[in-house]
Amino acid sequence: MDNTSILFQPFISDKLQLKNKIVMAPMTRSFSPEGIPTNEVATYYARRAQYEVGLIITEGTVVNRISSSNDPNIPHFYGEKSLEGWRKVVELVHAKEGKIAPQLWHMGIVPYLKSWKPPEPMEGPSGLINPETKGGKEMTREDIEVTISAFAEAAYQAKKLGFDAVEIHGAHGYLIDQFFWHKMNKRTDEWGGETIAERSRFAVEIIKAVRSSVGEDFPVILRLSQWKQQEYTAKIAHTPKEMEEWLLPLSDAGVDMFHCSQRRFWEPEFKGSDLNFAGWTKKITKKPSITVGSVGLSSEFPGAFRGESSQPYPIDGLLTRLNNQEFDLVAIGRALLADPLWVLKVKDSEFSQLKGFSKEDLMNLY
Repeated sequence: MDNTSILFQPFISDKLQLKNKIVMAPMTRSFSPEGIPTNEVATYYARRAQYEVGLIITEGTVVNRISSSNDPNIPHFYGEKSLEGWRKVVELVHAKEGKIAPQLWHMGIVPYLKSWKPPEPMEGPSGLINPETKGGKEMTREDIEVTISAFAEAAYQAKKLGFDAVEIHGAHGYLIDQFFWHKMNKRTDEWGGETIAERSRFAVEIIKAVRSSVGEDFPVILRLSQWKQQEYTAKIAHTPKEMEEWLLPLSDAGVDMFHCSQRRFWEPEFKGSDLNFAGWTKKITKKPSITVGSVGLSSEFPGAFRGESSQPYPIDGLLTRLNNQEFDLVAIGRALLADPLWVLKVKDSEFSQLKGFSKEDLMNLY
């Protein structure tokens, strides 16, 4: 395996300084009853900080909008009790000399638990749960404006609580991504349109509102993906030009860093170039990017929800891309979920000691 020292060099930008280039990817845990993070949740994140994760991005935590969540045990980022829970998380992570950002989320229209249903129908740009099926409420202009404000208020609270940055979840077929995607956004008003630039207005307005609420010096990260939970082969941008039309307005609106989700980080984004999604994003926007997608494991993460296990896998290709400055940071998901010591083991070249991932890891908070 290549020398891993590149992973452990500091990351330094105008707004964010990290001890290394390793990010804990956001992973839904559903361990926050009634949306309130517990002491165990705080300990879970602090453990990763103690074991030298450079930046922790929390599980998705929903903004203050009715039916923004499909699960009552997913954390909220509003309400006195939930925010107090997050304050304890920040304090414990900082006590371990870690840095942390919340991921702010609105799910849009997605399936919910059979044992529970949201208080009102879930909402999306066109009332679709997938490209062929109605499954919820089409958002009114007022709904959209209130949702934008909810993201801005959550970001304000994140800064107030002492978080080191904030991430907006714009990927994987959730609400913001449903506006991006022409198959889910059929609107004919100012929040829809034939082009990706037109359909990006919702995201652009959220970013502008978030930037206004946190000021110019607070780091704002945006997570994006081409693939969707509704369609793994979906693409927002089919060419580099279309990607420019998608990314540049988001960058101009106030994004400092892009978190680029792929099912497999090593796959080129477009024919004729070896650059992956994060690589193209950095090239187009000239801003730092995070790569993520099956890092350090033998199979991709959607399989985890089918009960599939995954074994440790060499990261030589990742290190080569990082040395080539294709992207700036690397997000680790399931490998860190299964093994809080992953960073230290890689740092000490203890590759034989790395743990695999199993479906049982989804049920544990350690």
